[in-house]
Amino acid sequence: WLRRCTHYLFIVVVAVNSTLLTINAGDYIFYTDWAWTSYTVFSISQTLMLIVGATYYLTFTGVPGTATYYALIMTVYTWIAKAAWFSLGYPYDFIVVPVWLPSAMLLDLVYWATKKNKHSLILFGGVLVGMSLPLFNMVNLITVADPPETAFKYPRPTLPPYMTPIEPQVGKFYNSPVALGAGAGAVLACTFAALGCKLNTW
Repeated sequence: WLRRCTHYLFIVVVAVNSTLLTINAGDYIFYTDWAWTSYTVFSISQTLMLIVGATYYLTFTGVPGTATYYALIMTVYTWIAKAAWFSLGYPYDFIVVPVWLPSAMLLDLVYWATKKNKHSLILFGGVLVGMSLPLFNMVNLITVADPPETAFKYPRPTLPPYMTPIEPQVGKFYNSPVALGAGAGAVLACTFAALGCKLNTW
């Protein structure tokens, strides 16, 4: 019963944290202040939250398809949270599309195609999720109608010093936020996929 309770608690905690990260991905504040930097950071963070929870859930049940189900949980949680923020007057003029579902489907496909081989799941699944999610996350950014106009109409309150954004210098260090997010995500996702598997053996 302890393992089962831990399982459900973990699913809730990871999915909620995924939602909190997603709320800021494409946020007009982060977009206007940080531009591509925020897109890259939040793409990587969502990749890692998806892969660790989906891998855990997938290996816990041993049933291909549960990773996609976990991504659906993340999507529904995010829709609820975004609707709540919007009802409180937060200026969202776009919706969050279920960008995690295609990546989670790839994870399920790897698990099924390799006949439930955990090592293949970690390596191939991690790389596929890490490389695909930043690309799919671009769809979220496209749905932002006019970020500068939104930021102008809804000026943010004064930020404390530690929250003051730094000019991202886009193009000085890298040219493609999708490529940067996919490259970093592909490496880190394998590590987090291994963590998701390991959590089933404690």
